[in-house]
Amino acid sequence: MTSDPLFLLLAAVMLGVVVILGLGIMNFGKGTEDAAKRSNKFMQWRIAAQFVAVLLILLFLYMRSGG
Repeated sequence: MTSDPLFLLLAAVMLGVVVILGLGIMNFGKGTEDAAKRSNKFMQWRIAAQFVAVLLILLFLYMRSGG
């Protein structure tokens, strides 16, 4: 499975979601207004990255089922 390029792409996107989430939470903890705006932007990026990850999961499952 680790030699499947789609699986590797999926793993990279999911790792990216975790990194973006961490950056958003760290900025939120600073407490300044500028940090709150940046944190909100990170969370918007996280939603987009999660959408891509879900699509890739569905594609991966479809391809593995013989579709």
